[in-house]
Amino acid sequence: MDATNSADLRFATLHDIPALVALVTSAYRGDASRAGWTTEADLLEGERIDPAVLRHDLERARSKIVVLEQAGNLLACAHVAEDDGAGYFGMFAVAPTLQGGGIGKRLLAECERIVQQDWQLPVMRMTVIDVRDALIAFYQRRGYHRTGVFKPFPYGDARFGHPKRDDLRFEVLEKSLLETSLPVETTA
Repeated sequence: MDATNSADLRFATLHDIPALVALVTSAYRGDASRAGWTTEADLLEGERIDPAVLRHDLERARSKIVVLEQAGNLLACAHVAEDDGAGYFGMFAVAPTLQGGGIGKRLLAECERIVQQDWQLPVMRMTVIDVRDALIAFYQRRGYHRTGVFKPFPYGDARFGHPKRDDLRFEVLEKSLLETSLPVETTA
């Protein structure tokens, strides 16, 4: 069965928090994450997302956690919110064994649609650890560009994990949602 086409999109609820924590952690941390290409296991260990942060994101205005679900199982998720007059995309996770099959592209396109059509915002932004070259290239193929704007990694805040190196920082990526109709996708 093709999970990309048969999965249902919906907004997460407070009841989804444990499953969201498990999904996001499996996509980025520990040995399970190595089954996919988005692992951060060589960069960070520990938590990837904090349940209290998730609760806040679910309860605030102009903030949604979008999930792809099939037969009651969460396959992928992403957080989309309004931030300073732009869309913000984050907490993007696809189950490691399903990565590379189109689920992430579908979810990203839906988040862009929400920001552009539902919220009428002109741009989508995200932050990516700047040494994640393959991940940045994935976003560039979908129309995002590097801005050269960097933000510090939250060293010392266990809610975001324990860094294995001391040179981590975030770079802001950005995509105009005015220049093109959605979805925009190029060859993976």
